[in-house]
Amino acid sequence: MSPWWTEATGTLIGAFGGAGYGSLAGMFGGLSGALAARGKARTPVIATHIGFLTVGVVCLAGGLVAVAFSQPYHVWYALVLIGGIGSVLFGALLPQLKQRYAAAEQRTVEAETTRRG
Repeated sequence: MSPWWTEATGTLIGAFGGAGYGSLAGMFGGLSGALAARGKARTPVIATHIGFLTVGVVCLAGGLVAVAFSQPYHVWYALVLIGGIGSVLFGALLPQLKQRYAAAEQRTVEAETTRRG
């Protein structure tokens, strides 16, 4: 079986794909932490988080398929690296993100109760 892409293309996928995904994920992490602590924009934040998780899982699956089809290192490595990090990171942080939103909602309910006396 011939390689899915050349070494140069694999390098570009790893460099730009990894840097792009990592940079966007980092910016999103900071934004989602700030918004979750305040209980703001729950639906878009969780949807975007699940989107990042999905991209990670798809990259990981593609990389594992490439390994299964005996593709060379330059084909599967970037996919497995990006997908592995993204899947683990976003998969592990999703419950914590939901917990932060639940805590913010609980604080809002308690504050409303206190105001009403």
